[in-house]
Amino acid sequence: MSTTDALKSAIAPAAPAAATAVKKTEVPTTNRGWLCFDKFKKQVALALPKSMTAERMLRVILSECNKAPALFDCSRESFLGAILQCSALGLEPGSALGHCYLIPYGKTCQLIIGYRGMIDLARRSGQIVSLQAWAVHENDTFNFQLGLNPDIQHIPAASADRGNITFVYAVARLKGGGVQFEVMSRAEIEKVRKASKAGNSGPWSNHWEEMAKKTVIRRLFKYLPVSIEAVRAVEIDEKTDRGEATTEQDFLDAEFIEKGDINDAPQIEAAPEEPAE
Repeated sequence: MSTTDALKSAIAPAAPAAATAVKKTEVPTTNRGWLCFDKFKKQVALALPKSMTAERMLRVILSECNKAPALFDCSRESFLGAILQCSALGLEPGSALGHCYLIPYGKTCQLIIGYRGMIDLARRSGQIVSLQAWAVHENDTFNFQLGLNPDIQHIPAASADRGNITFVYAVARLKGGGVQFEVMSRAEIEKVRKASKAGNSGPWSNHWEEMAKKTVIRRLFKYLPVSIEAVRAVEIDEKTDRGEATTEQDFLDAEFIEKGDINDAPQIEAAPEEPAE
């Protein structure tokens, strides 16, 4: 070793690589760390539809967590479970699209699906031409009837102040030409809100009308030929209303942290070719 190299080593000795390098296989200890964990990213990719990428989904979720830092303090099980459910349903959380929301409720991360998310899921079945929801105000003209000839008439008031919301309804047009609708009064909507564990926070407090539309659409789903994703979304939403956390076991049948890579699978050798005659 030259004199110059010896002086450099004495002044700034090289730190051992093992002391500074972070192993990629180390299991994270924080929710923020799990968003960058390769094994979890692979599980998100497996859950997502082909039109979405794990990188975008986790980037959107990280952005939402930065807006609501309490999400980082939620239990790992509920936090990761909610992310996997977002991925399985193909819905992006956040107010940008209004598909769904991640809400911290104490130490529990709750997944709440928005009415736009419900509409998106309903259309995936291919049997629904259109699905829309409207709010009726006090000054609107509104009449509906059930029975043998069900019908709705709604004429919004022309004035700027239409008054308080009195009803919310949803109408679905089916591919075969049929029409299904559901109407809920404000009192019925409020009963659902008050029964929800997140009824006084999150989108219920900031986006009451949107959540009311989601509620009536969710009830309408019972009469529609919806996709399996839509049925699963209703189950998740009802579970959230009961205050139950969404966990990774709701989507996965086994632990996801030790799935292994596809390259680790045993390779099947091709049978030798027959010699040419």
